[in-house]
Amino acid sequence: MRICLLVPSAYGMRGDVRSVINLAGELARRHEVEILSVRRHKERPFFPVETAVKLSWVVDARPGVRHLLPRGQIRTEVALWRRLRALRADALITTRPGLGVQAARHAPRDMVRIAREWGRPPVPGPIKKFYPRLDAVAAATETGRQEWERLMDGGVKVSLIPDALPPAPWPRSRMDNRIIAAGGRLVPVKACDRLIRAFAVIADKRPDWRLRLYGGGPEEKRLRALVRELSLHNHVYFMGTTPDLAGEFAKASIVAVTSRTEVLGMTVIEAMASGVPVIGFDSSRGPGEFVTHGRSGVLVPEGDDEIEAYAAALLALIDDERRRRTLAAGALGAAAVHEAPVVAEKWEELITAASRRA
Repeated sequence: MRICLLVPSAYGMRGDVRSVINLAGELARRHEVEILSVRRHKERPFFPVETAVKLSWVVDARPGVRHLLPRGQIRTEVALWRRLRALRADALITTRPGLGVQAARHAPRDMVRIAREWGRPPVPGPIKKFYPRLDAVAAATETGRQEWERLMDGGVKVSLIPDALPPAPWPRSRMDNRIIAAGGRLVPVKACDRLIRAFAVIADKRPDWRLRLYGGGPEEKRLRALVRELSLHNHVYFMGTTPDLAGEFAKASIVAVTSRTEVLGMTVIEAMASGVPVIGFDSSRGPGEFVTHGRSGVLVPEGDDEIEAYAAALLALIDDERRRRTLAAGALGAAAVHEAPVVAEKWEELITAASRRA
């Protein structure tokens, strides 16, 4: 079977990109798989792509590359329309609402067309108009599945398929390092300032523990200033970006998540696969989509005194090694549903069912 996964860019450091690359690598064991990137802006993808997976692009936006047509959104859309109309595949999986709309409008109707969705659509109008032409929608979480089912109102089948982890075996934490880790893009929605302020309490009471922040982004300068303001320069370390976040998490004993939403939950999933308990805020569409309180991690209520509550929960976990290890075992069990072979099989079943309906 020929399967094409359409992404805005396969070259960035995002959780959805990581998930798509993981899935493509597993599907390529049995199928002819292509990742089609709308834009190519780097020489190589941030995350490694299996050699069996074909990687192609619509527009080459690398510096210094000459183009026959001027740059711009219209040029990109026209190039994408042409590519979709000429696409030869048995199944096309899109990874953004905008790309799903374009696939519904321009991709050949004799192929299975599925929209992979992580969050709510920004503009429901085009979705309601064009998505009924697709064969299915696959949401990454149960909350997402329910939201998309209400939005589609029977216009297209909506299924739940979780994100895929990298191929096993995964790195495993020994749970003996006094390290708390956090990872992901340093952007406002990740709310890393909440973590740094909570860790200031930990550094005062348990000065032998360290916080490692993995990732980069526009918030880094502000977060570094906050670390200086709180005199945490000997306790909080900015580790930069890494394509092997799970391997870095395996060096920690706790993974902290303070994001306001965690729709793209690869950070949480990779932490659990590394056998590390996750502590996060119990927010709407937060890490509670993946973490069960008291079984695979700890969830802290948001609201008044949330920083103090998070610090207290973090301190309690630091001081209870037996509980940390129990939660770590639960995290490993929870990660099993994200194993690449399990996830790939669900995609194969969905594609097969959609082709029969067509």
